[in-house]
Amino acid sequence: MSVVMDNRARWLASPRVSAEDKATILAMDDYTRDDAFFQDVELGTAGMRGKLGPGTNRMNLHTVGRVSVAFGQYVLSTAHDAGKKGIVIAHDNRYFSRQFAELSARIFNEMGIHAFLFDSLRPTPELSFAVRELGAQGGVMITASHNPKEYNGYKVYDETGCQLVPEKAAKMLAFADALPDELSFEIPQGKAKGKTTILDPRIDDHYCKAVEGCQRNPGLDKKGFKVIYTPQHGASYENAIRVFRDCGYEIIPVVEQCNHDPAFGGTKSPNPEVAAAWEKTFEYMTREHADFAVMTDPDGDRCGVAFLSSKGTYERFTGNESAALLIDYLLSDMKKKGDLPADPVMYDTIVTSSLGRVVAASYGVKTESFLTGFKFIGNRIAHYEECGQGPTFVFGYEESYGCLVKPFVRDKDGLQAILLYTEMACNYHNAGIPLDVAFDNLQKKHGYHLALTKDTYFEGMEGSRLMKEMMARLHEEPLKEIAGIPVVKVEDYKNLVSVSADGVKTPIEGLPSSDVLKYFLEDGSTVCVRPSGTEPKVKFYLEAVGKERDGLQEKIAALDAGIRKAAGCR
Repeated sequence: MSVVMDNRARWLASPRVSAEDKATILAMDDYTRDDAFFQDVELGTAGMRGKLGPGTNRMNLHTVGRVSVAFGQYVLSTAHDAGKKGIVIAHDNRYFSRQFAELSARIFNEMGIHAFLFDSLRPTPELSFAVRELGAQGGVMITASHNPKEYNGYKVYDETGCQLVPEKAAKMLAFADALPDELSFEIPQGKAKGKTTILDPRIDDHYCKAVEGCQRNPGLDKKGFKVIYTPQHGASYENAIRVFRDCGYEIIPVVEQCNHDPAFGGTKSPNPEVAAAWEKTFEYMTREHADFAVMTDPDGDRCGVAFLSSKGTYERFTGNESAALLIDYLLSDMKKKGDLPADPVMYDTIVTSSLGRVVAASYGVKTESFLTGFKFIGNRIAHYEECGQGPTFVFGYEESYGCLVKPFVRDKDGLQAILLYTEMACNYHNAGIPLDVAFDNLQKKHGYHLALTKDTYFEGMEGSRLMKEMMARLHEEPLKEIAGIPVVKVEDYKNLVSVSADGVKTPIEGLPSSDVLKYFLEDGSTVCVRPSGTEPKVKFYLEAVGKERDGLQEKIAALDAGIRKAAGCR
């Protein structure tokens, strides 16, 4: 508790803290005070993300200023002309996003680094594209992605347009660790000041053209195929409407969710994974008798889909389901047209459903799996590009609605996704095959896979302690069974070791250490446990497989109850 009170006193005494923020601090209840000051807002390999407001564990001008200095120092250390090449900055629709972006630009300029700032909000994939297009030395995206309105964040990118992987992030973190606290740091002064350039619309033109170039069958008959689209108040709206109309689709936007409202007033949730986020979209689908719907999250890197089913109802796919169907569509079309590379590779993550890998393998496509975080996929693309040899990228995805079709972006790209999902849906529509039937046919061929993600929140200072204790206990005391099903293997990514049921240990190579455990069960089911990198919660990734669909729902429920009981959480 002394840390909380010491940090609070330091903020109340500092001349850098505004009178308004001091009044907010004084009005905090005990829980809010403890949560705001018990630690520094976490700066890690995914950048920084947290609730807005005054405090050490909050996103504010002081914590953002400090990380901007650290990132500027990192960028300057990567190349002799890094300041000239500069840093591209973009932001989403959230509270303080523009202020944080402009603050970062001013700090970079003082440090002798040019800044390239979009004139208004832009999606995350366009930021990645712009870094590559401009030959910049880094990028910053101000966003909290799909988190609630109380959050904001600061994502950092290297010269390839990829988020910093751990070895690069460690260098940035070393610069951050060497700085005084968020109220005491000074901005290093460059010999020559950098300047801020407001980017013109050509970046939008080039990005949208590249997205449109992802189409496999641009000449599809689109007449009578109605699509609902919502950007969830976020940064993809303008580009998405442009791309859809250029490509000839009949798009009906969810008007209530197209303004860039930082309060997300037209939706119950900005997260495509949450059912409540779809309520207004389903209203539109019903009213317009639509065939399909796509949703991007606020920063435009994730995409969810919904469709008119064979039963006449509107339903959603999970990220695992939609991606598996899209993989089959893309690879079958490549095979049909003879442009499937001789050495194709698909990238996914260790928590992604195995169905996509099975589908890819049926086309002779191998899969490489990485830790959660699209940066590992982007980095792998760059690795093969730099060494000049290796397999040819054909698709990359993760279970949480993120995928990449073509690597002119090095992050997940919601615009590429919504365009290709819509093309796939239109193709099945023209063939008279509802998407639920198409997906069932896919599973009849490759086996039934039911994969769901559940989570438990650990809010505040006490929650943080309990979550860390729970994960430490799971690493120290390997589970022998879950829901009565024997564990045959445990992959411990923190200690980078795979342990079989008989105790044989095998090193896990090629991946960095991460606080993740994956259990392989005797019946082919898997359970993966990891703390979220963006919210105060632990995520449980559950997958049951079988030759028939019957019983899989019950097995998932049993696995969920079993791992929660073993972990000691509700």
